[in-house]
Amino acid sequence: MTRREFVAVMAAVSFGSLPPRRLETIGLQLYTVRRLLARDWAGTIAAVAGLGYRELEFAGYFEQPATEIKRVLDQHGLSAPAGHFAKEVLLAPSNEPYETAAAVGHKWVVVAWIDAEERETLNGWRRIADQFNRIGERCRRAGLRFAYHNEDYDFMPYHGRLPYDVLLEGTDPHLVDLEIDLYWMVKGGQDPAMYLPRTAGRTPLVHIKDTAGVPNHRQVDVGRGRINWKRVLGAAARANVRHYFVEHDDPEDPLAFCRASYDYLSRLEF
Repeated sequence: MTRREFVAVMAAVSFGSLPPRRLETIGLQLYTVRRLLARDWAGTIAAVAGLGYRELEFAGYFEQPATEIKRVLDQHGLSAPAGHFAKEVLLAPSNEPYETAAAVGHKWVVVAWIDAEERETLNGWRRIADQFNRIGERCRRAGLRFAYHNEDYDFMPYHGRLPYDVLLEGTDPHLVDLEIDLYWMVKGGQDPAMYLPRTAGRTPLVHIKDTAGVPNHRQVDVGRGRINWKRVLGAAARANVRHYFVEHDDPEDPLAFCRASYDYLSRLEF
């Protein structure tokens, strides 16, 4: 940074603003392209890399061994900071999922879903918090981190409490990180730009999905929906989010969705 640039930045800070910024690295949650991966695993990874994505989050390995996954990632200059696993798999005695995650290159092991019968009461959420602490400790011993990915049900009030808040109270922040799915938070009635400051330092990862709005919250290309991404991503940056994964649960044309969403986010200043 030159002296002139330094003075400009300090002046901006003093007036309560900073120069606009963009996402340096944009990732993709591979659940978005799962049907393509099932037909042509290596070809789909190459296509995603060709669109500009540099980070991937896995949701299953499609029977690919860790060595082959790592080889293909390295071939295309990709990294895989995180992967999704079933909670029951991570609670089982076997260390295999932790060893596989480390071999692929994950830093975070993520649980993305809780069965309905487990979350019917606030005490159920407290039991889940205890399980997450146990998984987090196993991750710590394996040189990994654990994170929980929310759905909309985390924000449905129960006896005057948000289950998500109960979960945060019951989990050790040294063991349990958060992967906030911004779409599901919006669908659950929360404002991510207001919620993210509460989890600053504990939310290293987010999912970027967009919504067409009420009543159905149909998922659309990022930037073509109702979420104010300039505002939300600004809040995410201030909350020290480091990894941003684009996702669509069921796109009609997965690669077209990936291309349009990447193009929008790569140009967006916030």
